[in-house]
Amino acid sequence: MKRIAVFCGSKVGNHLLYQQAAKDLAREMVANDIGLVFGGGKVGLMGIIADEMMALQGEAIGVIPEKLMSLEVGHKGLSKLIVVNDMHERKAKMNELSDGFICLAGGIGTLEEIFEVFTWAHIGYHQKPMAVINTNQFYNPLNSMLTHLVSEGFLEREFKEKLLIEESPQKVIDNFLAQ
Repeated sequence: MKRIAVFCGSKVGNHLLYQQAAKDLAREMVANDIGLVFGGGKVGLMGIIADEMMALQGEAIGVIPEKLMSLEVGHKGLSKLIVVNDMHERKAKMNELSDGFICLAGGIGTLEEIFEVFTWAHIGYHQKPMAVINTNQFYNPLNSMLTHLVSEGFLEREFKEKLLIEESPQKVIDNFLAQ
């Protein structure tokens, strides 16, 4: 595994645990020689994970839409910052550059990103591992919703299980490396 795309918030959230999870994930990635592909922002959990990757001499590639770059939220201290036209191009480029996907806590944009790659996997566009890091039980409601989709006949149980839901960044990285 060479690089993992990490989806996460442009805010830090209400608990320091979310910031710690971003730092812990960065440490696990660098320890396993895995580069980061992320949304390119210097703010929120995005900025925290990128800063930690760079502080640990890891690789951090940001992919940011022109509009967000012009709002001065682009992180300029990265291994590489790629400016794209829009959000669609951003997700396509992140997919192209990564070997797997991890989702930390975040808002609607973060959810949209993980759901898009989950959908892509469901229809066969990729076979890459996918996980959410369930810090502070943040993704328990998502897990409940996916379980509901299975029980109501809208999602196959086998496919639901392709989205790893785990509290520990180390366990997620170990799982990805074992695949």
